[in-house]
Amino acid sequence: MATSKSSKALTGRAMQAAVLRFIAREEPLVATLGAFPQLDRNKLQRALEKAAGLLEGKGGEEVEAAPVYIRLRLYSDGAARGNPGPAGAGAVLVEPSGQVVDRLGKFLGHQTNNYAEYQGLLLGLKRARELGVREVEVFADSELMIRQLGGRYQVKSPSLRPLYEEALKVLNEFERVKLVHVPREMNRAADEMSNKAIEERM
Repeated sequence: MATSKSSKALTGRAMQAAVLRFIAREEPLVATLGAFPQLDRNKLQRALEKAAGLLEGKGGEEVEAAPVYIRLRLYSDGAARGNPGPAGAGAVLVEPSGQVVDRLGKFLGHQTNNYAEYQGLLLGLKRARELGVREVEVFADSELMIRQLGGRYQVKSPSLRPLYEEALKVLNEFERVKLVHVPREMNRAADEMSNKAIEERM
């Protein structure tokens, strides 16, 4: 059976979308991130995924609607090797059912552990906001950060103060927030992302 030009075009766009998704998920993207320092790996991945979706949409194929998340759990962490030293922020967003929605990591350069902890929180909160989440439960193994945000500890560090204020501002954009301090062993997924960010310079 002969294949029409429109059918060939559909196949071409589907192939291009698949290639973009493969690059987003499997390639290290080091050269691209080096050429565009304003991007991080997470933003670049999302841009590639969005471009893939647009290609599919232009082909007349049904594009799956983005899921709507009312409430998510956010596991956040930060790591600094040497404290201060090479640092990374990590965050994992999880549905109440336990299904992972997103894993995030960001290399921070030479920073302290507490700085990295706040950056991990902000990384996850901003992603949750992008997803339209209205209620967020924050789980972190930094007792200092959780108690500072809960008003139990003062923020005495000049380097942490701006991050603390930014975190409060973003938290106030959600309808409901719960802050929970958890043991390190309950925060392994976010810890893995923060260390991966250091190792891979995400």
